[in-house]
Amino acid sequence: MILVIGIGNPDRGDDAAGLAVARKVRDATKPGEVTVRELVGDQLALLDEWTGATEVFLIDAVCSGGTPGTVYRFDAADALTERFRHRGTHTFSLADVIELARALGRLPRRLAGFGIEGASFAIGDGLSPQAQAAVDEVTSVLLGDLKAGV
Repeated sequence: MILVIGIGNPDRGDDAAGLAVARKVRDATKPGEVTVRELVGDQLALLDEWTGATEVFLIDAVCSGGTPGTVYRFDAADALTERFRHRGTHTFSLADVIELARALGRLPRRLAGFGIEGASFAIGDGLSPQAQAAVDEVTSVLLGDLKAGV
């Protein structure tokens, strides 16, 4: 099973970027082709979300001090940079969850994804123009990867 998981909070500005990508991927794929889920809340739930999946693609907003709208790509086969260690409102960062899954033997065969550098995470804000452009970019790249079987 191929699984795409968008992570974020729909009420906190650019934190919703991962959710926006997930929705666009869902709309662009045929039912049964790819499973798409949205995760709002503690990222530790990812351990259960990806159980049974062979390939998982994660999309999340990051706040690492980079230029808003910058897209970072990662593969769990490699060490995750500090950009994915920022906790924000999460108890565990994305990097923490991936390393915990690795230690427990609960990583899917392939785990990769994208981080989108956010501009604003204020309650009630929508996506910034920079994050929206990055959402479109990530969606296009991810759909291309899924079509190519990458």
